Amino acid sequence: MAKTIHGWLLGATLLSGIGGAAPVVAGQAAKQTAAQDARARAAAIVAKMTLDEKIALVHGLFPPMAKGKTPNELIPSAGHIDGIAHLGVPLIRESDASLGVANQIEQRKGDVATALPSSLATAATFDPAIARAGGAMIGAEARAKRFSVLLAGGVNLTRDPWNGRNFEYLGEDPLLSGMMAGAHIAGVQSNHIVSTVKHFALNAQETGRTVVDAQLGEAALRMSDLLAFQIAIETGKPGSVMCAYNKVNGDWACENAHLLGDVLKRDWGYRGWVMSDWGAVHSTAKAANAGLDQESGQELDHAVYFADALKADIAAGRVPMARLDDMVIRYLTGLIETGAYDAPANDAQSIPYDAHAEVAQRAAEAGIVLLKNDGDLLPLARTAKRVVLIGGRADVGVLSGGGSSQVRSVGGAPVEIPLTSGAASSFARVTWHASSPLAAIRAAMPQAQVTWIDGRDPAAAAAAAKAADVAIVFATQWTTEAQDVPDLSLPDHQDDLIVAVAAAQPKTIAVMETGGPVLMPWLSAVPAVLQAWYPGQRGGPAIANILTGRVNPSGRLPITFPASPTQAPRAAPVGLDRLTAAEAQAAADPGHASDHQLASFPVDYAEGADVGYRWYEKTRATPLFAFGHGLSYTRFAYRNPVVTGGAKLSISFEVVNTGRVAGADVPQMYVAREGAATPMRLAGFQRVMLKPGEAKRITLVAEPRILADYDTALPGWRIAGGRYRVALAHDATDRALVSTASVTAATMKP
Repeated sequence: MAKTIHGWLLGATLLSGIGGAAPVVAGQAAKQTAAQDARARAAAIVAKMTLDEKIALVHGLFPPMAKGKTPNELIPSAGHIDGIAHLGVPLIRESDASLGVANQIEQRKGDVATALPSSLATAATFDPAIARAGGAMIGAEARAKRFSVLLAGGVNLTRDPWNGRNFEYLGEDPLLSGMMAGAHIAGVQSNHIVSTVKHFALNAQETGRTVVDAQLGEAALRMSDLLAFQIAIETGKPGSVMCAYNKVNGDWACENAHLLGDVLKRDWGYRGWVMSDWGAVHSTAKAANAGLDQESGQELDHAVYFADALKADIAAGRVPMARLDDMVIRYLTGLIETGAYDAPANDAQSIPYDAHAEVAQRAAEAGIVLLKNDGDLLPLARTAKRVVLIGGRADVGVLSGGGSSQVRSVGGAPVEIPLTSGAASSFARVTWHASSPLAAIRAAMPQAQVTWIDGRDPAAAAAAAKAADVAIVFATQWTTEAQDVPDLSLPDHQDDLIVAVAAAQPKTIAVMETGGPVLMPWLSAVPAVLQAWYPGQRGGPAIANILTGRVNPSGRLPITFPASPTQAPRAAPVGLDRLTAAEAQAAADPGHASDHQLASFPVDYAEGADVGYRWYEKTRATPLFAFGHGLSYTRFAYRNPVVTGGAKLSISFEVVNTGRVAGADVPQMYVAREGAATPMRLAGFQRVMLKPGEAKRITLVAEPRILADYDTALPGWRIAGGRYRVALAHDATDRALVSTASVTAATMKP
């Protein structure tokens, strides 16, 4: 399977179902027939239902607030929808989320699960096989815990580096994000359970997330955030799409007829059901007629919209009975196509936690990015006798991100700090996974004396660093759902700590456990920097293996690190300065913004489709570290590139490991039409493992929609004929190997 996924070189096979854009792949007709059969079967089941039975399936409970509302067992979790036993419709239980089976503030006492590294870490692998393996693992655990739906598949693009939820998503590029999300979703659903894809769409900031109105033109939206969703849906085939809290161009995402009806269901032919985010419903008839199929976690909405109110609207003709039938048919179709209908997750199963931990560790090791390594300070020399670790609670564990994705990992939480204020205080805690870098580095370096100090006193830390052969500072930045970070600086004066340590010890390494980019004012004084993200429940061994060279770093940045906050399209969260603390909490609290009578406010995404690295190229800004950047303990060269145009644009070349150790490289293909003002776009990539001196010839085929622009007049995708520039690159700023080729004009359906 890994070979197959590695071979997804982002070419025309992604466009199956996009009229005329790609050849019919093997088995496609059979899959289409199966999908048609699933909907026909669902329709036959719905035809036997009473009105009340239909209504019962289009709204779900929030178990922590639903005691006494069902005769069935309520597992403390995200969602619950009763079944219809006499028709064989199964009871469905839903759990968060993308990084494992969540148990945020230990609603289920003693229930643990395997915690993957953050989604940004998985994205940094540039390897859909790793994303799929992680999805398959957490899907297996969800099923074993009797969950049939995982609220996974986060694919919102990073538009701002300060977004508190960036760690849950897959970066700033629509092609990379879509491919990785699709693979993750497919992995989850290989267990015959449903994965969502979320949050549809433009859920790009947490500040005021329930009232913000995201503003972006149609063409730009199709070429950026919607393209990520489109690719994820095509490759992963999620049983459900979750609509977002925010407004998009004036309409709430969960009652946005253009998004749900025109784009998702008409243009993309999506067959599953649209569920709301928890607390994201604002109406009955408007939402139902726009394309919302199910109200989730009804207790978190301001009212229950899809129960008695929906029944009344149907009786009054405000919602056609055919629309209700379609809502239920889509729900059952999603369950049938994924296998969740015929193989319900009714029985608890044992879980091979040790084997699953290996999956999490492999993802962490492949996603850690070596940002800087002056003088080849890393890997740590075997001659080092005294190593001091400083800060980050590295003696006991590794940091994790907060919010609905929080996993209570195997081994428990050695540090857990309740929040006393803020929008996330009701459902998030600052939590470390029990995976000690100190213990792991000691095990990997038995010849050395490895110690740890907390770093609270910079002078004491500097003295300890000076007495050692090498100092490793663990810097942390906690981020969470419901809150954006106010700025990109490390909190708690950690920059001062790093400056003090680096001044005392020239062999200083910074290990960054952060939710995304941070500023590094000390970078010139620190020879080695490792971006570890939130590395999950085996983060300690993963970091130790990279530092000591047992694993060669191969991660690549899926997100640009700015040199200053002013380089980003927005230097701070929009709305942060206009909301009081109480209003900010209300505006992040599902279903309660209306209690405070908060008005919506717009965020104008003026960068349009030029998200992330494209914005930096467009504005000619030099980032701190570019998208796609990542170093290795070996070197790679690209030789003999051959670019071929015509109906498809491709580049064939040799990748050569010119160093002395085995390692993985990620060649990247960027394209732009010659003479156009638009920045170059990532059109293909592949992760390649090579032994020392080994060469492999590979071919990258440009995803056609990356070559195209979206034409609202067509409507659809239009590839302008003519010459295109092709950069074979190590990162988004690399232009050492640029060729051109002529591409045939073409159009594609939306």
